[in-house]
Amino acid sequence: MSPVRRCSRTACGRPAVATLTYVYADSTAVLGPLATYAEPHCYDLCAEHSERLTAPRGWEVVRLSDGSAPARPSGDDLEALANAVREAARPQERAAQAGGGGGVRRDPMEVARRGHLRVLRSPDS
Repeated sequence: MSPVRRCSRTACGRPAVATLTYVYADSTAVLGPLATYAEPHCYDLCAEHSERLTAPRGWEVVRLSDGSAPARPSGDDLEALANAVREAARPQERAAQAGGGGGVRRDPMEVARRGHLRVLRSPDS
């Protein structure tokens, strides 16, 4: 017998990467990382079958992520990165416009500052 667990789907011989269990009382299918041991009422699925998994109408699919896998960046992460890049470019522009005036100049959008963190006013207000 092979030490690698295989996908439970018929005629699929790919290695399993996820385990599927059902919670019938909640009408929920739970897809998570590959279980440590093969359980009789669980299904091991390969990457392709785990991505394409759908549940019956009225059921919910809960996908648990593996903590060891790197998280994919969200739209908020990318927007925060873009804002940080814009902000890093801004002080050089302000210094050129200020002409070396003495004193600390604060951004009109800045409400408060704590260390390197700033609280900004909404552009709408």
